[in-house]
Amino acid sequence: MNNLANSSSPYLLQHANNPVDWYPWGAEALQKAKTENKLILVSIGYSACHWCHVMEHESFEDKQVAAVMNEYFVCIKVDREERPDVDQIYMSAVQLMTGRGGWPLNCICLPDQRPIYGGTYFRKNDWVSLLFNLADFYKTKPAEAEEYAVKLTEGIRQYESVELVNIQPEYSKEDLELIVSNWQHYFDKKEGGMGSSPKFPMPNNWQFLLRFAHLMKDEDMAQQVKLTLYKMAFGGIYDHIGGGFARYSVDGRWHVPHFEKMLYDNAQLVSLYAEANIWSGDPLYPQIVDETITFIKRELTSPDGGFYSALDADSEGVEGKFYTFTKGELEQILGDDADLFCIYYHVTDDGNWEEENTNVFFRRESDEQLAGMLGLTVEELSSKINNSRNKILEARSKRVRPGLDYKILASWNGLMLKGICDAYRAFDKKEYLELALQNAEFILANLVNDDGRLVRVASPKSSPKERTLTDSLSLGEGRGEAFLDDYANVSDAFISLYEITFNEEWLHTAKKLTDQAITHYYDEINGIFFYTADDDEQLIARKSEIMDSVTPASNSVMANNLKKLGLLFDNEHYQETSAQLLRNVAPQIAKYGSSYSNWCMLLMNEVFGVYEMAITGEKCDEMRGQMEKNYVPNKIILGGKKGSLPLLLDKLTDTTRIFICKDKTCGLPAENIEDALKQIID
Repeated sequence: MNNLANSSSPYLLQHANNPVDWYPWGAEALQKAKTENKLILVSIGYSACHWCHVMEHESFEDKQVAAVMNEYFVCIKVDREERPDVDQIYMSAVQLMTGRGGWPLNCICLPDQRPIYGGTYFRKNDWVSLLFNLADFYKTKPAEAEEYAVKLTEGIRQYESVELVNIQPEYSKEDLELIVSNWQHYFDKKEGGMGSSPKFPMPNNWQFLLRFAHLMKDEDMAQQVKLTLYKMAFGGIYDHIGGGFARYSVDGRWHVPHFEKMLYDNAQLVSLYAEANIWSGDPLYPQIVDETITFIKRELTSPDGGFYSALDADSEGVEGKFYTFTKGELEQILGDDADLFCIYYHVTDDGNWEEENTNVFFRRESDEQLAGMLGLTVEELSSKINNSRNKILEARSKRVRPGLDYKILASWNGLMLKGICDAYRAFDKKEYLELALQNAEFILANLVNDDGRLVRVASPKSSPKERTLTDSLSLGEGRGEAFLDDYANVSDAFISLYEITFNEEWLHTAKKLTDQAITHYYDEINGIFFYTADDDEQLIARKSEIMDSVTPASNSVMANNLKKLGLLFDNEHYQETSAQLLRNVAPQIAKYGSSYSNWCMLLMNEVFGVYEMAITGEKCDEMRGQMEKNYVPNKIILGGKKGSLPLLLDKLTDTTRIFICKDKTCGLPAENIEDALKQIID
């Protein structure tokens, strides 16, 4: 075994038996490169990454390839989910060099970590040829290598940066319309989503566009959002048997997924479909939310209430094998019910995707449409399909399972906790609240250290495969410096948890974490948060995460958090910091709204204002639940039978009342939802 043998990362452990002399990122490997004057080969991936596995099998398990790597390079393997700071730097380098990025990410660096070449997946022969060429280049032309490293490193430092803007602009609806008018050219009006293929769910994009449709009264946008939500839920990207979404579809129809299932995608999609349910009340939305949360509880939740990171795309070395079926297999499982199931999910004898005879389940027709075509009632159709799904789930559970990445990441747990809070807002299910509280307690117990600072990862001392389901997690030490996204997403989740419980302890915890982030991550000179703390390991660049992607950027989440906390605590410093962040980024947003969707939601709140709904009195919880049935996206909720927040101090009585406040002005107290809503002007 190589130097990864003692790692706790599942991804690094996958490479522990490679003939490559891998090191984890750290002082030992970095010093070795300097001492021996060797190039550094940084290879970055994650455990659920299919093409990472392919390159490992083709190249890193090959002794001849490994001999070349070991001879000329100090080889470092990085789990991008544990060290997103390292990934951020070398991803920037590869995007600057090639115009694209992805994983596996492979970067060749000088002994001082500055990159000179990089790319993603390489075939074996191309990889070996590249390694020989780069080793020769460094040996024969070191001055050229140095010159290129200087230029590339400067590019990395400038990449995804903004300038300080001191003058406060006047934001307007016209700003929002300009952003969306540029953006909508990318919409797929037939299959939903954006672009052609591959297609990513991008839940934060659609959350903003949903709010835009509502507040701007844009019916065309509303239809585009609904189309996208339906197409994703009907497509093969959704697991119709076990619930939950895959990371993306390889085609433009959401049909064939890239089968890995990530916590962060499912967390945000729970939030999206929950919010959509309050907005339009479609019966599909609660089904998707409940099935996805059921999947999370069944397959990605530790016995202690932490959420694991991902499920692999592969099982038994085959992508998607766990999830796909031949028609013959379905006939064995379902008997006479197989024909109806195959019609419902478009299963064919020859198979409906590239693997011979195998099928990825997807839908095209609604239950109402299909029931009419088949001469059944909707209830009969639904009952038969649900019975068949349960039988297939039982049969599938006996297969060899995809690999589980059992890391528990603070940032992604924050996203999932917020998703569950959003589900509780929408559906008022007690089990959702219980799950949220369990996870929040887990975060406090395992991901916050004695100094009140977050740690990045909580990992079990042994693989979950080695424990029974009733064993406790038996956590090792929480490890790894937290990054800005950890603080941002956990704080956001705790704010949401306060809003559904009115327990101020969660809000004060969010405030304390935000204060830690300001102390250790905020750049007062440039008005932006760094991704790494001031006392973290210093890499070749200290970067900021500004653009929203498959997850919202940590700066945009912090900006939204500071806006909420500023209102809740009447804290002008928080509000000004939020405003400064938005001022800096606002000039960039209109060019490509999809990369700034979470910023767009903050901008929308500036344009429309934020309603502060204070609900107090004996029946405040019941009244909160009733209020949540009405879609008001630009609001925060506070209240309780007691409380110390500034807005509550003169409003606490036994009589249940609702106060609608905005811009430091409150309307008359209302004693029912109807009267309260009259004070909200769209």
